[in-house]
Amino acid sequence: MGPLEGIRALELTRMPPGALCTLILADMGANVIKIEAPPQVEVRGAGFTLSRGDSVKEASYNFLDRNKRSIAINLKTAEGQRILHQLVRDADVLVEGFRPGVMKRLGGDYEALKEINPRLIYCSLSGYGQDGPYSQMPGHDINYISFGGALDLIGEADGPPVVPLNIIADYASAALHGVIGILLALFARERTGKGQHVDVSYLDGVIPLVAAVPGVIDYFREGITPRRGETALSGCYPYYAIYETKDGKYISIGCIEPWLWENLCRALAREDFIPYHFLLEHFVKKPDEKYAKVFKELKQIFRIKTRDEWFDFLKDKDVCIGKVYSWDEVLNDPQVLHRRMIVEVEHPTLGKVRQVGIPIKLSQTPGSIRRLAPYLGQHTEEVLLELGYNAEAISELKRRGIIA
Repeated sequence: MGPLEGIRALELTRMPPGALCTLILADMGANVIKIEAPPQVEVRGAGFTLSRGDSVKEASYNFLDRNKRSIAINLKTAEGQRILHQLVRDADVLVEGFRPGVMKRLGGDYEALKEINPRLIYCSLSGYGQDGPYSQMPGHDINYISFGGALDLIGEADGPPVVPLNIIADYASAALHGVIGILLALFARERTGKGQHVDVSYLDGVIPLVAAVPGVIDYFREGITPRRGETALSGCYPYYAIYETKDGKYISIGCIEPWLWENLCRALAREDFIPYHFLLEHFVKKPDEKYAKVFKELKQIFRIKTRDEWFDFLKDKDVCIGKVYSWDEVLNDPQVLHRRMIVEVEHPTLGKVRQVGIPIKLSQTPGSIRRLAPYLGQHTEEVLLELGYNAEAISELKRRGIIA
């Protein structure tokens, strides 16, 4: 039994961050119903939304929608909105990912739905939040990390900002903060009996993530603006950097603490490097010529062996080392497999389907993969029957294009 067993959640999102938010709830036992637009309804999107059509294979490998049911409702109609309102009556959580104002046009804004269900936890994931001068602007991860100060700090000191994967704003900020907000609101509801609106902005969540970074965290006290490629953990110092190896691959070294750096230097028989370990002033100072010389020599040393040879040599010497993996290597790493972060799930027609595992390990109420992702509208009839619709009413709704 998962910790969220008995929690009923509705998802109205089109993009992966919203799906990841509700996936975490679903993996932990929540009954998540994904409300999607029928194929005949024109939907504006980025071209890579999570609508899976009727492809069983495409759906089954889409881990973001596993443990969910899908219903297809045209919320641009009064009848479709009536179905949403019926679903809300017994729901604990609703997650929506639209620009502010869209849900109101669809009859599903918080003010309307809390009248139907005062205990509802209503989570809005939006780029800039529900208010403010930017609230109606469109955006994506690259824009949010621009405003949030993350993009300016990523890259080398003498180069332009480097665009990272869309992990920071989309997933670390919006998806994970969304889950945290929902769980906090559920906890508060246990005390007050009342639901509330959880307003999560992609931009808002980026700012504390950046502010906690060494070199940035002390800004308010010291008043020194951190610069790209000049902070302690930006790869400009030898103790925290990426090194190319003999085979053209890479290893990562993360020996921040002095004793870990000393372990590395002794393992390499270069005790003369020991003085060049972590110092507090590295948070705000550029590396000097001495550090540059050590860095240069280390780069030459690490080209002597292959990536895997270096890992085997250093892994038992209390040194922070990692192999820089390609994605296919990640899926076969012994630690990743041991922790069941890559699992196989049985499908009735496709056989074994590989999926990402569940990262939060609970000893008493663990999460589980109970079903693979549905195809678009797979459970429309099932859910409507649960709401009390009969077969004749469902057929009429289909005929009129209200559901699919």
